[in-house]
Amino acid sequence: MITPYEVIETIKMIQQENLDIRTITMGISLRDCCHSDGNIARGKIYDKIMRFASGLVKTGEDIEREYGIPIINKRISITPISLVAESSDEESYIRFAETLDRAAEDVGVNFIGGFSALVHKGYTIGDAKLIRSIPEALSTTKKVCASVNVATTKAGINMDAVREMGIIIKKAAALSEKDDGLACAKLVVFANVPEDNPFMAGAFHGVGEPECVINVGVSGPGVVKCALEKVKGADFGTVSETIKKTAFKITRMGQLVAQEASRRLKVPFGIVDLSLAPTPAIGDSVAHILEEMGLEKCGAHGTTAALALLNDAVKKGGIMASSYVGGLSGAFIPVSEDAGMIDAVSKGALSIEKLEAMTCVCSVGLDMIVIPGTASAETISAIIADEAAIGVVNNKTTAVRLIPAPGKKIGDVVEFGGLLGSGPVMKVSEFDSSSFIKRGGRIPAPIHSLRN
Repeated sequence: MITPYEVIETIKMIQQENLDIRTITMGISLRDCCHSDGNIARGKIYDKIMRFASGLVKTGEDIEREYGIPIINKRISITPISLVAESSDEESYIRFAETLDRAAEDVGVNFIGGFSALVHKGYTIGDAKLIRSIPEALSTTKKVCASVNVATTKAGINMDAVREMGIIIKKAAALSEKDDGLACAKLVVFANVPEDNPFMAGAFHGVGEPECVINVGVSGPGVVKCALEKVKGADFGTVSETIKKTAFKITRMGQLVAQEASRRLKVPFGIVDLSLAPTPAIGDSVAHILEEMGLEKCGAHGTTAALALLNDAVKKGGIMASSYVGGLSGAFIPVSEDAGMIDAVSKGALSIEKLEAMTCVCSVGLDMIVIPGTASAETISAIIADEAAIGVVNNKTTAVRLIPAPGKKIGDVVEFGGLLGSGPVMKVSEFDSSSFIKRGGRIPAPIHSLRN
């Protein structure tokens, strides 16, 4: 039974501590939309998205109004287009991206994810065509998001794909130069990608998913920080317990919204992703949580340990609140989307190298990081390889979302606006990795992949 105190507490979290549902994401299978004629396939894709998702935005808005819970984004994820478009004889998949963009616009969602390919062990013809189409597709559409999975713990790392993704990211940045490389903010390179992630830009509807499903991503860094303020100076056991209890409350709210949206849309409920997703808003920062634990600035020695505690406690609290936790579920550490991270970079406390160390103990990876436009494709590929290695060896999801901003140098600030925030241009190593990247082939899977 919900007590009056719990109702008041939830209202306070929403009004004063930036608690919200970050996204309701509808996953839609497009596997039955394949056709040898690309025009017919695109028509089927558009019609199916409209049929399933036409009520998504209104349903989200109705739940917001009736329950008083902010739902920031309504989104769609679809079957990787490399699988759907492969049946057609078209050499470019840009027109598929245009169809997705039009469907997203007509439905009213803010993003649609699934212009994706899974190439951790090799390319099919469709995978190769999709990856070649990414730069133009993302620079000419507004709402389409892309992802490419280049590694898994079972398969190892496809270094040919890693090498190509460095080139693709550079091309995407060049084609969106007038927007400071904004197309790259809609592209994620993964290791061990989850099939039920509701967060963009990496969401897609996996082949093991049902025909249609509702996945919800919660948020609440501000709520966690406010909870820690009440136990200032306490030991780490108390800190962990406080975060666990807070994560439980946040996840219960997410479960409520997910089940209600599922009921109203007559679509199965999938998972709650309990990731702490920050925003540029003051008081909604993962970095500020770490600093509340006693660090002068995020990036100081001790940051990795603090983040490990945070990530673990969030997961423990979340799994007690919902039997269906999935997606990424942990703590995001994007630079441009987190006011505290931006400040830490600006003050010289946080570097890419420290962020890489932090990704060993949290969800996702090097996220929304702006680097100089002069950074080479090989350097970008090498950064991807490092993150993929962390994911593969530790049997966890890691990802890279880098933005090589054309014409920008270290110390410049790039403004993206909205949830994407602003990104200080960060330094990358000036030493060359090209001979390493040019080797190609596959880095074999680690020994612990043989767990069967």
